[in-house]
Formats: sequence, C-alpha cells, structure tokens
Amino acid sequence: MNARVEQIRTRLDAALAPSALEVEDESHRHVGHPGARDGRGHFRVRVVSAAFRGQSSLARHRAIYAALGEMMQTDIHALAIDARAPEEE
Repeated sequence: MNARVEQIRTRLDAALAPSALEVEDESHRHVGHPGARDGRGHFRVRVVSAAFRGQSSLARHRAIYAALGEMMQTDIHALAIDARAPEEE
C-alpha cells in the first residue's frame, strides 16, 4: 500500500473512528491530467462513522477535509468522498 493511502487511512481513523474505511488511490486513472502534473494524487474514500449522524453531506465532507489537514494542499489533488452514518449502510 502506498504511503499516501496509509497516511489518509491513519488520519481518518484517528479523527472519525470509522466502522468501515476504504481508501483507493486512483491516480493511475488520471495520468496526463493537468492536476496530476504537480505530483499530487487522486483518491476515493468510503467512510462509515457514527460521527456523521445528524450531519449534512457538506458537514461530513468538511470533517474529512479537516482530518486530512495540509494533505489537501500537499498530497491530494482530487478526493471523491462517500461518507455515511452506520444506519445509512
């Protein structure tokens, strides 16, 4: 598993204590894309966490961005997010 995927997983795990967490590096699908030229990656995450109960989709995304912190500027160009509360599974 690549270092960025592991770092994303570690940060989301620590901040959101998810019951399910999937992190996929999709950078290989975006070779040649202008955003890929600076070395930052394209990722997809699926996060199921009780922390999302009662939160809007926007609030869930913001919580994920906050957990990832500076990675959003230094390592991640694009992030596809599927964020759900456990009962939404």
